[in-house]
Amino acid sequence: MQAFTTIKSTAIPLPIEDVDTDQIIPARFLKATTREGFGENLFRDWRFDREGQPREDFVLNNPTYRGEILVAGKNFGCGSSREHAAWAIGDYGLRVVVSSFFADIFRGNALNNGLLPVVVSAEFLDQIFQAIEKDPGATFTVSLEEQYLQIDASGARDTFDIDPYKKNCLMKGYDDIDFLLSQRAEIEAYEKV
Repeated sequence: MQAFTTIKSTAIPLPIEDVDTDQIIPARFLKATTREGFGENLFRDWRFDREGQPREDFVLNNPTYRGEILVAGKNFGCGSSREHAAWAIGDYGLRVVVSSFFADIFRGNALNNGLLPVVVSAEFLDQIFQAIEKDPGATFTVSLEEQYLQIDASGARDTFDIDPYKKNCLMKGYDDIDFLLSQRAEIEAYEKV
């Protein structure tokens, strides 16, 4: 996984509540066993019509909005436990998803796959959406080390919580196996005792 410290990026607004994992990556695209290639089908049924043509009114098809941050409505990632949802978001090129609430299983899957789910207050989420509406080129800073998200134009910030173990793994670019391997010397020393 790619190490994560600080990201400064524009953001893609998706002010829709209760986005479930089947909307993020429809079940018919879950046939692959590797993580690559899922990004092309991220929000497939919202991005494309039945003939496979891009829907002009969907935000990911609007060239105005780009960046490594997806800003979503409340209860993002609900529904089934498919890890492929986090794979699709990461494969698309997003590193951070911001919401006022995440489904627990999605949050865990995101953290396990190098994607940072940032929970902010509902009021701050509204401020973010307003900042993007005012200026689609607005930038945001996400500091994992200091655990804050900032609206750069105004300097307004909100802090977020993260499990210390997952924070350490993200900052070093480790998945759980990488972490265990990084502890090899300590494990071997313990076994000799």
